[in-house]
Amino acid sequence: MAPRMNGPWSVHITQDDWRALFAHLYPGDRDEHAAILRCGLAQTSRGSRLLVHDILYALDGIDYIPGDRGYRKLTPQFVLHAAESCADDQLIYVAVHCHGGIDRVEFSDIDMASHERGYPALLDITQRPAVGALVFARNAVAGDLWLADGTRVTIDRLQVVGRPQLQLHPEPRRPAHAGEAYDRQSRIFGDRGQAILATQRVAIIGLGGAGSLVNEYVARLGVGEILLIDPDRIEISNLSRVVGARRRDARSLLTAENRPEWVRRIGRGLAEPKVKIAARVAREASRTVTVTTVVDDVLEPEVAEMLKDCDHIFLAADAHSARRLVDVLTHQYFIPTTQVGAKVSLVEEGGEIADIFSAVRASVPGDGCLRCAQLISPVLLQEEAKSQGERRRQRYLDDADVPSPSVITLNAVAAAHAVNDWMMSVTGLTSDLVTPDRWMTIHPLIDETVEYSQRIDPRCPNCGPARFARGDARRLPTKVR
Repeated sequence: MAPRMNGPWSVHITQDDWRALFAHLYPGDRDEHAAILRCGLAQTSRGSRLLVHDILYALDGIDYIPGDRGYRKLTPQFVLHAAESCADDQLIYVAVHCHGGIDRVEFSDIDMASHERGYPALLDITQRPAVGALVFARNAVAGDLWLADGTRVTIDRLQVVGRPQLQLHPEPRRPAHAGEAYDRQSRIFGDRGQAILATQRVAIIGLGGAGSLVNEYVARLGVGEILLIDPDRIEISNLSRVVGARRRDARSLLTAENRPEWVRRIGRGLAEPKVKIAARVAREASRTVTVTTVVDDVLEPEVAEMLKDCDHIFLAADAHSARRLVDVLTHQYFIPTTQVGAKVSLVEEGGEIADIFSAVRASVPGDGCLRCAQLISPVLLQEEAKSQGERRRQRYLDDADVPSPSVITLNAVAAAHAVNDWMMSVTGLTSDLVTPDRWMTIHPLIDETVEYSQRIDPRCPNCGPARFARGDARRLPTKVR
């Protein structure tokens, strides 16, 4: 039985692949050109996403020739080769060609007739859930998908996942007026930018110092939905840096230092979960936001599943296993992510401060990852996979066991940079000349900001070909039960 296809449907492509495809379709000769996209598939309750794994470019006069019924056609040999490769690699076949025009586009009657003649056979050859086609104008795209259950659907949009992000539709869409609540910021990115923010589903992993700030920022910007994930409860030591936290949230009457330890344990168990505090802050900031809270480990399979249909993920947790999961989601599901936080390094002998920095590491699919940059430790991954009791018995120490120095202002620097970069990108204001990823550290001791170039390991198990654009075809690195 064919899997259920959730709508609406969209196509997601990396910035590099989009630029190459656009250059192929529009070389300046005002003629038609064609290609075939090979796509992975991701399906969630919000819709079905085709993720462009790679592109087969049709050579004019060889693979794309004068047509018998229409202006041009792909040769049977080129189509068969592409279809068989999709079957072998478990990818979805999507043909592409261009028309004239700028802001509106649709398939011609001849195009649709060719789909009716050829796509049932392509479904048989590929044995995939769908096959289809896209037709482009310079600023528009339309799509026709044939599903294995015999139905046909259209493409809602094409999403370019990069900096800046870009959305193409069959025709221009008029956004609703932003309203008085967002008047000042909509003067920067317009009603269209505010409408985009209202459709965003943003996840925040870790609601401590940095994560709580990110939460308030995105809520006040007017995002539509926030997913908050953190297993921890608030403590007295968190109050100086967690936005919105109150002493009664930490059950301070029970957890005060002068209380017996058994009373303090009860108080800590009754303290408010960090995600509940963050939800309260978000709802006070925005009357329209939908907030989902998860008091659990992000590595639980059902929790990680909730991240698959997010538009952006902010990682504000220290665990290296969480870093690996977010790395994989970026490249397997084409979800842009930002790691955000601050760190104070101490000299081993004496305890003097060696360095203080705020860190922002924004990643998009196709441009390397935290593992490539050697920011995920295999040793710590093994330690984190053990139970807390096992770690104690084997005398392991990690960031969860030893409190790290932390100051709200350091977190604020990182959170502001992270949310600002995301906001500028998603509303389309970021310059086309910027790099897809932005990795930076801000060092207040020496008043210096350092930007880093990405390292890419083509054999990387997190961002390499084995996972890239594979969507639901690959298992996420979560806990195994």
